[in-house]
Amino acid sequence: MRCKKCNSDAVINMRHHRLALCGEHYGEWVLEQTDRAIEKYKMFTHDERILVAVSGGKDSLSLWDVLLRLGYQADGLYIGLGINEPEPYSDVSLEKTRKFLEARSQEPEARIEPESANAIPDSQFVPTLHVIDIEQTYGKTIPQIARETMRGKGRPCAACGLTKRYVMNRLAHDKGYAVLATGHNLDDEVAVLFQNTMRWQTTYLARQAPVLPASREGLTRKVKPFCRFYERETATYALVRGIDYIYDECPHAVGNLTNFYKTLLNQLENESPGSKLAYYLEFLRARGEGLFDKFNSTEALHECEVCGQPTTAPGRCAFCRMWDVAAVVG
Repeated sequence: MRCKKCNSDAVINMRHHRLALCGEHYGEWVLEQTDRAIEKYKMFTHDERILVAVSGGKDSLSLWDVLLRLGYQADGLYIGLGINEPEPYSDVSLEKTRKFLEARSQEPEARIEPESANAIPDSQFVPTLHVIDIEQTYGKTIPQIARETMRGKGRPCAACGLTKRYVMNRLAHDKGYAVLATGHNLDDEVAVLFQNTMRWQTTYLARQAPVLPASREGLTRKVKPFCRFYERETATYALVRGIDYIYDECPHAVGNLTNFYKTLLNQLENESPGSKLAYYLEFLRARGEGLFDKFNSTEALHECEVCGQPTTAPGRCAFCRMWDVAAVVG
């Protein structure tokens, strides 16, 4: 398999694009495609501060790397969940994230300027990593709070998701970031889309998009610059760039429904390359034409009586009810 651009050995063959590329040209292609997505969906500009949610995995670290190479003012946020049994998953994830930042800061490579006219020269930008340790901040790890509450019936995933969404939005807002960027890839997006269409959960479908605007004070704009990349494409980018990431999934994610849907969709993709991308893009087209507009209302949002963050719940938000944080927030 040869690179389409230079005829050297290719590192990846993307059948849905009919495109094989070597490491050098693949890295350039990822940068170009990411910059196009940012512009197409009007995610952010070069004069806005971006907070990247990083987990130590291939997607989030690759996203942070790409945004820095494109010249964006992108800092990182790592949330320590305390998931260290049976293996030290959280500790290793944080170690990988810190090593990435250390290696990135020592990299002699000059910033790659995109063609966008909005690019600003700021080669002196030094990225920062914010680390929020959940146990130190709120008194318990995610597995502990999951066992002590009914949310998720003892499985940490529901408690974890709620906590991460709250902490990410709160820190981004409090620190003055214009945008919160996550490393969700196409496989992630399509699995969630499939799950929601199976049950026609229209409220969730209305909110699934590459950009979720800050609909009111207290919320931060959320974006997914990698939403059109397959998982194997972000993994290949990480390998080409020499990014050392944590390979293992969270131990609590084993056997969850999202992974089951990913398996089914992968079978479809193997038989019909490009099916997942077409499914997602057609959903975005229908969404853009207003198919779900009437289900996307923020009128019911009000301030939580404890933390002040927007919520639809009466009185305290779901996060404050789960953590009972009246004594520690503020």
